[in-house]
Amino acid sequence: MRASFREAFGMEGQAEGRAPARVNLIGDHTDYAAGFCLPMPLRCETRVTMARAGSFEARSEGHPAASFDPSGPPRGDWTDYVAGPLAELAEAGIEVPPVAVLVASDIPQGAGISSSAALEVAVLRAALALTGTSLRDAEVARMAQAAENNYCGVNCGILDQMASAAGRPGEALLLDCRTGEGRLVAVPPSFRFRVVHCGVARRLADGAYNERRRAVEEAAALLGIAALRDAVPSDVEGLPPSVRRRARHVVTENMRVVSAVAALEAQDVAGFGRAMSESHRSLAEDYEVSAPALDRLVTTMLAEGAAGARLTGAGFGGCAVALLPPELDSDLWWKRVSADNPAAWLVAD
Repeated sequence: MRASFREAFGMEGQAEGRAPARVNLIGDHTDYAAGFCLPMPLRCETRVTMARAGSFEARSEGHPAASFDPSGPPRGDWTDYVAGPLAELAEAGIEVPPVAVLVASDIPQGAGISSSAALEVAVLRAALALTGTSLRDAEVARMAQAAENNYCGVNCGILDQMASAAGRPGEALLLDCRTGEGRLVAVPPSFRFRVVHCGVARRLADGAYNERRRAVEEAAALLGIAALRDAVPSDVEGLPPSVRRRARHVVTENMRVVSAVAALEAQDVAGFGRAMSESHRSLAEDYEVSAPALDRLVTTMLAEGAAGARLTGAGFGGCAVALLPPELDSDLWWKRVSADNPAAWLVAD
């Protein structure tokens, strides 16, 4: 990165930040309902190098150099994920001078493993290092979430940003999205996860994600509660059809996260797998965020011996995650899965 920064901008980098991608093992579309989720960081990551400069400029592999202004309106391109975090820092009274920014990443975009959150967190960490400021991981995550909400136009919850900011290798993060607090849970060696891209890129900016969130918020308002975190399954059956299934997914998904954590701590591969597969059915049927390619991939994963499988992330394409039992030959499993899903590709294990 140092040599690349020097080549790109003709000067030395002064600060660096990095943040990993994540896979959400279970608990999708619960974060904006003050619920629970269970993400885990992956080995792929985004790295940001930064230095003071005469103007704001960003470069990234695969993208042309671009000027940007954190104090101005969004540009509608990838630099919003750089400008947004800097704008949030300024809002918090942490002034970042004009900077040159170089981004490098081995996280596949559009895969549902949170490339945007990793970029936001990495930018914040580089800027904090540059200004000599220290913030807790949870505060970095909240700033990154605010940047995506306010600057990038995606009304996401805290899951992705918290997983990227506070996750640790080899551990899952049980995240309570109401309090913003997380508890790290060790992942036993008997739990072998495989993250596979279905071959269809996902899109969030088309409004489908925001529509789901509005339905969840409407359901809570109709029930007279602050968030669906406070509901039980019987509460949602009297809701109007327009929001009933959305609410049912969120309420039951929170219950599945709790049962999955118990299975993880008990080293119960079969129990964790059942929760994953039930989660996928709920996301596909009640929340309607799956896609034919994802459903086909999950069906093949299970048919070839996975203990559980589900889409991961917001849905609408992207990745699925499978849990393989210890006795299953993972290489042979992948050959069979990829033979039936030729567009799919292995993202991480």
